[in-house]
Order: sequence, then structure tokens, then C-alpha cells
Amino acid sequence: MSHTVRQQAKLLSRVRRLKGQMEAVERALEGERPCGEILQLLASIRGALTGLTGEVLEDHLHEHVLHAESEEARRQAVDEIADVLKTYLR
Repeated sequence: MSHTVRQQAKLLSRVRRLKGQMEAVERALEGERPCGEILQLLASIRGALTGLTGEVLEDHLHEHVLHAESEEARRQAVDEIADVLKTYLR
């Protein structure tokens, strides 16, 4: 069983919180709230998304790299992480 399946409830809870935060930005924009308030909401979203990304990445490293079923599976997991990091750092 994959780590995302085992942690599904916790991960989905974090995603739902992110969705709620995005909806708060939408309401703030519609309500013509001050830009400082909107920037604070956006910063909170970025922090929450970074935390979620870190959690999934850490679990991926443990399950698919540290405890890989084979050397080929380990190489594939490392390649996946490298691709994600390249995209993330753009």
C-alpha cells in the first residue's frame, strides 16, 4: 500500500484546508479587501502548500528510496524526485 493511501485522510484534510484558504482569497478579492490582507492570505497558502509538499516528499523518500524494493525502483524514485525539484525550483 502506497504512503499516499495510508496517509490519505490526513493529506486530504490538508488539501481541503488549502482549498478553504484559496476560497478566502477569492472572497477577499471580491470584497475588495486591502492588498496587504490578500498578500498575507497568499503567504499562508504558500506555507501550507510547501508543508504538504514536504510531507509527501519525505514519505516518498522513505518508502521509495530508503526502503525501495529494488535498485531499479530506487533509481526511478530518485528520478521522479529530481524531476519534481526541477519543476519546483523554476
